[in-house]
Amino acid sequence: MNGKLTLSALEPEDLELLYTIENDVEQWCVSDTNAPYSRYALSSYIANQQYDIFSDKQVRFVVRVDGMAVGLIDLFNFSPANRRAEMGLAILCEHQGQGYATKAIEMLKDYCRNTVALHQVYCVVPADNASSLAMLRKTGFANETLLHDWLHCAAGWKDAVWLTCML
Repeated sequence: MNGKLTLSALEPEDLELLYTIENDVEQWCVSDTNAPYSRYALSSYIANQQYDIFSDKQVRFVVRVDGMAVGLIDLFNFSPANRRAEMGLAILCEHQGQGYATKAIEMLKDYCRNTVALHQVYCVVPADNASSLAMLRKTGFANETLLHDWLHCAAGWKDAVWLTCML
């Protein structure tokens, strides 16, 4: 990986990044999205974020390399009582395979441990996404459970894998 990677809050200038990722139809089956978001809706989302996982029950960070936005990583489905949250990650296609996702996950795990005091982070990944599964295993995700016909995609039902990382 070349460059300095940081995680930062969404800024108004990140609207196009958010618009691109949220409206990527190929990702809808893993994000529970079923309709496109308008720029107005996403702009309001950016403006109204508290960046407090305890009040919002989620937090989203922009993955930046030398200040340039290359993706998003977030925690959602936050359960304060059980000290766990689900993780989502999207790196723009042109920036994949450069180690950014691995570094972003390690930084997010530090945030989870040291700032939010989470006990575990989990994620659900299509079973046929071998590169994501390998990367998640490399960053400490394990305890895998196969979820049959878990995701409904344009091509039909897909199996998914549930992975957890104990912090």
